[in-house]
Amino acid sequence: MSDPKDRNKEIIEEFRANSGQVGGFFSERPLLLLHTTGAKSGLPRLNPLIYMADGDRYIIIASKGGAPTHPDWYYNLVANPQVSIEVGTQLVEATAAVAEEPERSQLYEKMAAQHTFFAEYARKVSRTIPVIILTPTAASKNPLLKQ
Repeated sequence: MSDPKDRNKEIIEEFRANSGQVGGFFSERPLLLLHTTGAKSGLPRLNPLIYMADGDRYIIIASKGGAPTHPDWYYNLVANPQVSIEVGTQLVEATAAVAEEPERSQLYEKMAAQHTFFAEYARKVSRTIPVIILTPTAASKNPLLKQ
């Protein structure tokens, strides 16, 4: 299965069937499902992403596997920062914000220390890879899961 949309669909199904656990590449990595609203279409979008907990926040990286452009979901959350995330079996409402320097670099380095492929992605692209901070909203009553 080479189409990224098909791979994502398979990962999402496995995530939901196994209370947030996924095998293969993601088997030892924390994964969440990011729900965004399409920047142009206004339609719901869903993407599986590796994350890092930072206190009560969730950190994700808009690396697109080291591609020269940002992923579509990045533009979606910039246009519509109110998002939902599935972590394990819980749904958490959150506000997304693009990290500014120097915090962006600090968080990216922490993520790359845990998942070395992020360091490789940064070396191979000329763009600055955005770091996104997902902060649970006060309205979100679901407790956060610990890594």
